[in-house]
Amino acid sequence: MVCMFVPLTNAGRRAASAVLLLLGLSLATPALPQGAKARRAAAAHAASTTPPVAPTPAELRDGQAETRLMAVYKLVAEGRGREALAQAESLARDYPNFQLAQLAVGDLLMSRTRPLRHMGDVAPEPDSARSIQAAAALAELRAESRQRVDAQRSRPPVNAIPAQFLELSPRSRHAIAVDTSRSRLYLFENTAQGLRLVADYYASVGKLGIEKEVEGDQRTPLGVYFITSRLDPAKLKDFYGAGALPINYPNPLDQSRGKTGSGIWLHGTPPDQFSRAPLATDGCLVLANPDLERILRTVEPRSTPVVIARQLQWVQPHSVAADRKSFEAVLNAWRTAKTEGDMKRLLGFYAPDFQSYRKKPLEEWTQVLQAEARALKGRELQLKDKSYLRWTDSADTMVVTFGEVAEGARTGPVKRQYWTRRGQQWQIFFEGVIG
Repeated sequence: MVCMFVPLTNAGRRAASAVLLLLGLSLATPALPQGAKARRAAAAHAASTTPPVAPTPAELRDGQAETRLMAVYKLVAEGRGREALAQAESLARDYPNFQLAQLAVGDLLMSRTRPLRHMGDVAPEPDSARSIQAAAALAELRAESRQRVDAQRSRPPVNAIPAQFLELSPRSRHAIAVDTSRSRLYLFENTAQGLRLVADYYASVGKLGIEKEVEGDQRTPLGVYFITSRLDPAKLKDFYGAGALPINYPNPLDQSRGKTGSGIWLHGTPPDQFSRAPLATDGCLVLANPDLERILRTVEPRSTPVVIARQLQWVQPHSVAADRKSFEAVLNAWRTAKTEGDMKRLLGFYAPDFQSYRKKPLEEWTQVLQAEARALKGRELQLKDKSYLRWTDSADTMVVTFGEVAEGARTGPVKRQYWTRRGQQWQIFFEGVIG
């Protein structure tokens, strides 16, 4: 099956068959994904098979293709079909693997010959594997279009941030948040004035949705994660596109809940595919290559948090100040107990089911704490570059990162703690050195 390209001959235009009912967008509920091959089949089914004229590709830039597609949609909504078609054809030439652009061209051409009922209003064929496959792929394209349009209609409030970001250390120069209900990834810059939204992109998640529990369940995990490394695209299969950024799933909270699996990445798409359906991966977050390239050039492994939520709650920064100060008082009490070497008071901050790396229990970790307290030799313990990230589901969890430096010392270990609130008390259920 050939991929659909923009037909430029009159015969090819008459042959194009598909629809852009666009912002009518009474779109069908997406079927389960059928994969890239099916999506390409649907795109080919919706267009002419006239050999394409070789396109002159535009310089690929993050977000550009979607912005241009939204401009086409706007023109159609305004009844400016001729301009919409010209822009759609230009977009499809510049991004020949962008199936929504190809579908827009076919829809606009078909609208000249008959009224259209919905997006991708192709004439039905007799039942066959090909037609069933094409119908499923068209449903995926409708779902992708709807997610892209909805994300543009429902922008985050100005200066708002996701509620999970209580405080972010200056060492974390960027942060990522994903709203899986909107198939949207948001990229932030951490400035002296706080988090600033700099870009957002369409992103695909697991075939069976979210809330990953076990290896191979084809779901994307929810929680607070960190980018652990940047994989060299030269060493990856074409399937991963421009590159990949692994995250630390399962994190200590996941492990405490018995969750399994690994290999959850942010990655791109194969060369012949611009984007994937909203539900299309084995659990990873997948972006178009131009969008991923921007992220690859921007974020830093180890210090960049990635919050993946069912639905992001956007708040003004001042609204999290009270929670931040309340928790900071608890953390300072922990710091004071450690500074003073008061082991009874210090151990009161640790949950009975505490575990560190390699499942080291509290009994063994107590020996580590005693050794660290002795090493202070009466010096005050200082916490530098603190970050607080809150995750609330069936439990209330605080992911805390800081540099632990003794008074007069220049450096010290970077630690990460996971606290859970049990009743009115915060307790540490994981602590470990990360740098």
